[in-house]
Amino acid sequence: MHIILLGNSSRGVINFWSVLLAALRSAGHRVSVFAPPGDGEADAAVRAQGVALFHYPLDRNGLNPVRDFASLTALYRLLRQEKPDALFCYTIKPVIYGCLAAMFLAFGKGGVRCRYFAAVTGLGYMFEADNPLKKLLMYLAVFLYRLALRNTAAVFFQNREDKELFQKMRIISAAHRVELTRGTGVDIERFTFTPPPPGPPVFLLIGRLLEAKGLYEYADAAGILKKLYGEARFQLLGPPEKGLGSVPLETVHVWEREGILEYLGETRDVRPYLTRACVAVLPSRREGTPCAVMEAMSMGRPVVVADAPGCREVVRDGVNGYMTPVGSSVALARAMEHFILHPEDIARMGKASRAIAEEEFDARKVADRILRVLYAEA
Repeated sequence: MHIILLGNSSRGVINFWSVLLAALRSAGHRVSVFAPPGDGEADAAVRAQGVALFHYPLDRNGLNPVRDFASLTALYRLLRQEKPDALFCYTIKPVIYGCLAAMFLAFGKGGVRCRYFAAVTGLGYMFEADNPLKKLLMYLAVFLYRLALRNTAAVFFQNREDKELFQKMRIISAAHRVELTRGTGVDIERFTFTPPPPGPPVFLLIGRLLEAKGLYEYADAAGILKKLYGEARFQLLGPPEKGLGSVPLETVHVWEREGILEYLGETRDVRPYLTRACVAVLPSRREGTPCAVMEAMSMGRPVVVADAPGCREVVRDGVNGYMTPVGSSVALARAMEHFILHPEDIARMGKASRAIAEEEFDARKVADRILRVLYAEA
């Protein structure tokens, strides 16, 4: 078959779906990737996988209807040109506009038909709905999702709560084929086990600079613990963001100047940073299944997360880490403090993390599951 993977960045494709791409190629399929331009290094890495890469315009975080229509139009033209047998879309805008383009394709001149699949990797800013603007955006997203997912061959969810929310909002119905996967999985051979470093504990949050990732709670908790345990270190790794829900870079720099945390910028490879860290932290309000946490677990790090959808899918409370109430800086500080007071638990819980990653989150198992569905619906 000719199978197209549609994403919101070539870096995301290579970071999260390289195992699936390799599995498709090994099975003898012709594989193409659609992604926005702007990252030459990641583009080269995608092409090195032996797949064709096509660019399309995408405003990832914007709300400009003209730009979004340009994305839809470009995807329609690319699909008509490439005539795939199957289209696999992930993240919000590629799912919506990719599925709509595939649906319109069937009714266009020549009636090109392909089976299309959607992977809901998280609900994003719009589904928080804690102010009038977010509610308006949520209603718009629900309308577009309903239309886009109407004729999908299958919809993949990364946690049960996202699936149940889509059912409650009638975005999907009982007629839809619904599959649950362990996120995108983690390449356990690439993210190999490494022993935690000696010395004072180093805590690391990996995530984009967004409020929803729990950055303010993390900074507050770090400030509490710094006053008590000055030798402990709190690090933040992730790219800046702009627009609704972002944490200004200047705010992060203020935290640095106050000695609360260390901002490490952004990177293409998180492994060196995880190697130098002791505990991974992600007090996010909602995730699909957090890749950064799975990667940390695969490398043998205990994790502290908020008791939120997606996050609770990966942590066994008291076994490989701790879950804390969403939005509670005090509870987050208390959970991190445990590893300061009981450093022997870093290695013990880290080994449990690695065992869980091998058993449940191996990306090869996720790829096999997706392939079985693709074949069944092709």
